[in-house]
Amino acid sequence: MKEKMNLINADAFDELKKIKSNSVDLILTDVPYNISKYSKTDVFIGKRKLNTKIAEWDEKYFDPSLLVDDFKRILKPDGNIFVFTSYNQIGLWHKFFDNEFDTFQFMVWHKTNPAPCVYKKTFLNSCELIICLWNKGHKWNFISQEKMHNFIETPICEYPERLTNPKHPTQKPVSVLEHIIKIASNENDIVLDPFMGVGSTGVACKNLNRNFIGIEINKNYFEAAKKRIL
Repeated sequence: MKEKMNLINADAFDELKKIKSNSVDLILTDVPYNISKYSKTDVFIGKRKLNTKIAEWDEKYFDPSLLVDDFKRILKPDGNIFVFTSYNQIGLWHKFFDNEFDTFQFMVWHKTNPAPCVYKKTFLNSCELIICLWNKGHKWNFISQEKMHNFIETPICEYPERLTNPKHPTQKPVSVLEHIIKIASNENDIVLDPFMGVGSTGVACKNLNRNFIGIEINKNYFEAAKKRIL
């Protein structure tokens, strides 16, 4: 069966309320981290400048509590939720989500080629946290003990996979998303990414024969996602 790709250019908080209850198998998304609030300097890899003042949307306070009710309502009883976040947000996610699901765990994505720390006075920002939520009876597709580690190690997204126009500062490698999708869903399941960005989750779903709902408020990112997915 050909997968269905439903891409929506709108505000996620409005569109989530329109999704049917108990209809989504996996929510996989990369929400704003509020990193810009804490770091505003540039670093260089060779001649390439990386601006850690990431984007205007990342400077706005992101409140995870606004997602609790809709995530619970639209997720199927055997569904899973995976959310990329950062150290300064994980406490809020735990506060608002821990009591709403049977399990609150996290994975670590170790980036093997992080941006360098020029002044050598702190740790490299080489890891991202991925919150994992589910209830008893959730679907889970582990083949071996080796695959059960809550640790993924890959490079960050680079050219030619990384888009340059538009350039999304937190574009994720499709391989990382595919790893999660394989574990937490089955073919023909529905995967939702309410903060789609340039559509990497949709690309992974297309590769793995999953149906996909992607929501993105930024018009430029949305158009880039359409080109990659449809």
